[in-house]
Amino acid sequence: MNTATQKMVEQTIESIVQITNPYGSGSGFLIDGLIITNSHVVSGLKEALISTKTLPKSIGTVIYDDPAFDLAFIRSPLPIEHKNPLILSQSPVIDGDSVIAIGHPYGLNYSTTEGIVSKASRLQGEVEYIQFDAAINPGNSGGPLLNDAAEVIGVNTFIIQNSNNLGFALPAYTLKEALDQFKALNTEDVIRCVSCKNLILEPTIQNDYCPKCGTKLDVAKRRREGYKPSGVVALIEKILGALHINVTLSRRSQRSWRFELEKTRIDINYYDNGIVIADSALCRIPQENIAELYNFLLKENSNLERLQFSINENTIYLSFIVVDSSLSETHGTWALRKLFDHAPRYQKLLRERFNALEPKFDEFE
Repeated sequence: MNTATQKMVEQTIESIVQITNPYGSGSGFLIDGLIITNSHVVSGLKEALISTKTLPKSIGTVIYDDPAFDLAFIRSPLPIEHKNPLILSQSPVIDGDSVIAIGHPYGLNYSTTEGIVSKASRLQGEVEYIQFDAAINPGNSGGPLLNDAAEVIGVNTFIIQNSNNLGFALPAYTLKEALDQFKALNTEDVIRCVSCKNLILEPTIQNDYCPKCGTKLDVAKRRREGYKPSGVVALIEKILGALHINVTLSRRSQRSWRFELEKTRIDINYYDNGIVIADSALCRIPQENIAELYNFLLKENSNLERLQFSINENTIYLSFIVVDSSLSETHGTWALRKLFDHAPRYQKLLRERFNALEPKFDEFE
């Protein structure tokens, strides 16, 4: 990455947003106080988890959902600090223009790729897109495509699978038109009909049909029903709620949760093989006192009930492991409460007694 590109990334990175919900994750960016992303990134839900360099993970509200152009607008519960606001480019995009894509592919935060515009206007269905060759992947969706003046020329929207860097971005002029139409309504809870393309106020929708043309509005149904966990997932979330954990904020996917207690990170994952693992990465093994540390962990393991220490590479974990068929609300609540209580205490003890090292985490993971 050249110096000019690095400087551009530094200027714009505070405006880049990470977006997650139970169904997946993606990217977004700030324009005129709103978070812009793709409709498919918010998955038809009214809420999404958002975070930036300056905003901790928060619950954003999806106030506009437009499956026709694959756009969505999110309102942040708090103002997001960003020194260099992004602006929409008013210059025409030309074949061969240099472009930069910024986003969170596969959860790798603030990844940047460079390329050129392969085709300034490529029709896909009824919508025109900018075709470009900067490498993007799942998780880049909803992020900005920038020109060499750090202006937004498009919204990264989709790729052609198994192709060599074939990316497509919704042009800035289509985004501006949607923004202008939305702002003219001076209200929220707006969706666009995929058939007649009219903007529809949700309170006017009956039985999930468009009041203008009568088309079934799938997005209206998804927004009305929301996310409803079931089975073991619902049980895990019920247990977390009983332990006063904000379940919505802690969700990473339908089967994964993460939160912090006294600066100690707790991860819970429910795997396809039926195993539920709740664990905390306490510390890393020091280069000295290793034998004494191992003896201590073995002794503690013999005394712990339902919890156990383990080591993966050089990181020490305290874990609760259970098969889904054996998980009950009573025992699950008891075991997780014990993990929540013990993890911060053991983390402090291991660092002070054995000079164990702090675990390493991605800063914005």
